[in-house]
Amino acid sequence: MALPQLDNHDSRIKYYELMLRGEITGMMEIPLPAGYHYETYRDGDRDAWIAIEKSAKEFDTWEQGLDAWKRYYAEHTDELPGRMVFVVNEHGEKVATATAFYDIRGIDQSGDGWLHWVAVRREDQGKGLSKPLISHVIQIMKRLGYSFAKIPTQTTTWLAVKVYLDLGFRPIEKNLINSRDGWRIIKRLTDHPALAELEAAKDDEVLV
Repeated sequence: MALPQLDNHDSRIKYYELMLRGEITGMMEIPLPAGYHYETYRDGDRDAWIAIEKSAKEFDTWEQGLDAWKRYYAEHTDELPGRMVFVVNEHGEKVATATAFYDIRGIDQSGDGWLHWVAVRREDQGKGLSKPLISHVIQIMKRLGYSFAKIPTQTTTWLAVKVYLDLGFRPIEKNLINSRDGWRIIKRLTDHPALAELEAAKDDEVLV
């Protein structure tokens, strides 16, 4: 069975939770394309965050976005001006977002930062925004005192995983074991050299 053309956020792909980690002390900032600039979180930006994430297919409904906001950020809004970033276009529209955060569950005791909820609005994808945005948030993480960052993600956003691998992040060892079939799917879809030691999933192992 040959694979169909896949979307960059595709629910047809078998779902596995993935986790990457990387040292960030030497990561440099990548400039944004012309016409875009950054703005940090201000009161009232919740709806812009939900709209971007929903456009990027992180949520199917507004209610799901609101639930996620309540779960991750509602009790931490005093921290967001120094952690949450938006990319803004020449028309003043917020079109992408990411947050320099931490494990809100309190389980991760490593002291690593967590790169949270990276998303680009659907109509602005493919314009070279994701890597500059991530690199910008990494600079914020460094100023906050983090030396390493973790990125929670999943197989269904396989192109985002490729971006993280391109930037030097790698699967954490425990996740590489527990979600090995997920990483084999990423190998099949991206053929990324960072995953050279993995056997790629067969086509009939990729889709649900």
